[in-house]
Amino acid sequence: MCGIYITNIPFQKDVVVDKLKSIEFRGPDNLGYEKIGLISLGHLRLSILDLDQRSNQPMIFENLHIVFNGEIYNYLEIKEELTALGYEFHTKSDTEVLLCGYKEWGAQLASKLNGMFAFAIYDVIFNKVFCARDRTGVKPFFYFWKAGQFEICSQLRPLIHSKSKISEEAVSMYLDCGYVPSPYSILDDVYKLPPGNTMMIDLNHQTMILSEYWNLKPIKTSDISYEEAKFQLHELIIDAVKIRLQSDVPIGAFLSGGIDSALVSSIAAKLSKEPINTFTIGFEDPLFDESKVAAQFGTFIGSNHTETICGPNDALAMLPMLIKVYDEPFADSSALPSLLLNSITKKYVTVALSGDGGDESFLGYNHFDYLKRFERISKVPYFLRKFCSLFYNEKLFKFRADGINSLLKTKDSDDYSKGIFTSFDSIQLKKQNSWFDFYKGYKKWSTNSIQRMADLNIKLWLENDSNVKVDRASMAFSVEVRSPFLDYRIIEFARTLPVTYRYDKGLKKKILRDILSEYIPEEVFNQSKRGFAVPLNKWIREDLNQVIVEELSDEFLNKIPNLDVLKFKKQLKLHLQGKTDYTFNIWKLFVLAKWYKEFDF
Repeated sequence: MCGIYITNIPFQKDVVVDKLKSIEFRGPDNLGYEKIGLISLGHLRLSILDLDQRSNQPMIFENLHIVFNGEIYNYLEIKEELTALGYEFHTKSDTEVLLCGYKEWGAQLASKLNGMFAFAIYDVIFNKVFCARDRTGVKPFFYFWKAGQFEICSQLRPLIHSKSKISEEAVSMYLDCGYVPSPYSILDDVYKLPPGNTMMIDLNHQTMILSEYWNLKPIKTSDISYEEAKFQLHELIIDAVKIRLQSDVPIGAFLSGGIDSALVSSIAAKLSKEPINTFTIGFEDPLFDESKVAAQFGTFIGSNHTETICGPNDALAMLPMLIKVYDEPFADSSALPSLLLNSITKKYVTVALSGDGGDESFLGYNHFDYLKRFERISKVPYFLRKFCSLFYNEKLFKFRADGINSLLKTKDSDDYSKGIFTSFDSIQLKKQNSWFDFYKGYKKWSTNSIQRMADLNIKLWLENDSNVKVDRASMAFSVEVRSPFLDYRIIEFARTLPVTYRYDKGLKKKILRDILSEYIPEEVFNQSKRGFAVPLNKWIREDLNQVIVEELSDEFLNKIPNLDVLKFKKQLKLHLQGKTDYTFNIWKLFVLAKWYKEFDF
């Protein structure tokens, strides 16, 4: 796990080194730099495979120079294939495999890889730069491109300079989503390479071309029996865990009170010759605490379990780190306990397995329940629902009228799915929706509304929220997180299964539960799931009350483009009075205010 940097802008070495040092947490083991003509390459290394300095980067093979962030889990298979073709290897790293693989297959290499990756390869002979990002966007990739000049980095901070301008369109996206979705960034002229895409920069012709090598596709539901599906899925998950256990440094697993992390940890424990290390965060507030369930899981799988109970001060102490390492405004409050969890984990291991990705493919989120409820409401004709919305107000019903009105005006299940991820209760002056066209493929990939929502979940939220949260929180403390459920083979297989195998009459992740019962008794794991959340609602009214009011001043609010200031101030007042809950909107603006200060905008 590392940080990459490459540019043809004629910076001096000390400028490039300073840029890398600003994100040194991504790779504290080595800072590498190389200049070839006009091309500068930089690399921060977190040593995981082949700890020898021979595997430091930038790495060179003949006319090819690479900077690479991530892990290629099937690199040994590819290495065998290349060896049979006559290639010789001088390291035990996956980086060298990428170089030789690109030499042999060119851009086709990307589709052969199973892993999490973002890399750039400079070909000196052809004066081209080839880049690729993994299928689900586990690893970040930011780039600037203008008039033949480019700059690429794992994070946004090194690309920010005195002339950088905030993208007003991106601010509008953030106001609804709580993050800036790819291919956009919070800055004008800086973008994210979409997952499952490659980029070819031809410096001779000053062209840049993006090509898609993977995406979700229209599916035909399999007629496989439930038992056979369970067997095949179990084998896939075992293999996905197994290939993620390859490491030359200590490895452990995150263990919450949920199905996904319990299954990953159980399989890892069975594959490991020694008891594995597991880690969990608990909360003083019992409504948010899963530590007791996680401890039970640890007992059953025989792990060395480390539990840390988190109070408000512990989580809030991570707020400066959140602003420092996330670079873009990012309003998922579970980033705070994620940062805390990684800070503790680093004391014991450098690599940790996680259960991220299970909810998306196996329908574990509550919004799948909400969709089923909406479909019952949608049986009422749309014109009648829209008419009823005219009479719904807070004074009459003592509830959040804006959200309910938007819900009543939602036409169908696809629009409902969109609203779940882009806000039913927008605080924009004018709703900006054109960016969403990039994600509208979810409407055509399945005939089942639950699967369509899951597909949007994978394409929009997984990459831009979940993966960002995990990458930055782990990298902040130089920890590498590996998520077996993000193996593209599992995602593709799950999508072909009947929805009822995964979501049956309100029972979420049915097939995963049945597999987990082979490791842990059902009465132990079949307890209420609280999610990896913090009691932010309460904190805003109490612990953060003063700082929230100070940060969200009129001066700040009035400089945010497209923000409905009057509407938001009303929401803030109602929330602080305890009359209703506007936690997410308040937290979004609070984080944005902190971000503005951090980067002096």
